[in-house]
Amino acid sequence: MSNEFSLGEVQVSLSPQERFEEYLQSRGKRITKPRRALVDHIFRRHDHFDVEELIENLSEDGLEKIGRATVYRTLEELVKAGLLRKMELKGRAIYEHDYGYPQHDHLHCQICSQLIEFHSQELAAIRDAVSREHNFRATGHRFTITGVCFECSRKRHRQQSPHDLI
Repeated sequence: MSNEFSLGEVQVSLSPQERFEEYLQSRGKRITKPRRALVDHIFRRHDHFDVEELIENLSEDGLEKIGRATVYRTLEELVKAGLLRKMELKGRAIYEHDYGYPQHDHLHCQICSQLIEFHSQELAAIRDAVSREHNFRATGHRFTITGVCFECSRKRHRQQSPHDLI
């Protein structure tokens, strides 16, 4: 992808773990070992995930003792704390990092469900111009373009070979 659409970086003063602890303390809640393990697990790598994928990955990392209810409650708290963003795609909730991650948009393949992240100054300029026109103070936006990714498009338009008939 061209550099024109790259995401760049956002510097933050607190780690996700510290930010989550601060959020929980401000609400009179405490950080538990399972919550701490979930935050570490989620922020160890950057990818989009749903609850089932997260639970499956927890098992692979030896964290299967974290209960499903704890996972759901913690995800809800992480969204409220501004650490994760929740999106609805094809009827399922998808989560991604929000804290320490730049404003960006997505391309969503309707066939394989791949999400491709991009940033466009042109889209931000349109958002700002429309906001000015309506005396509106924009604090962010979400923009998802749906369609078919290159790989799925290539598979759909591939010429049939005699081997396909076997």
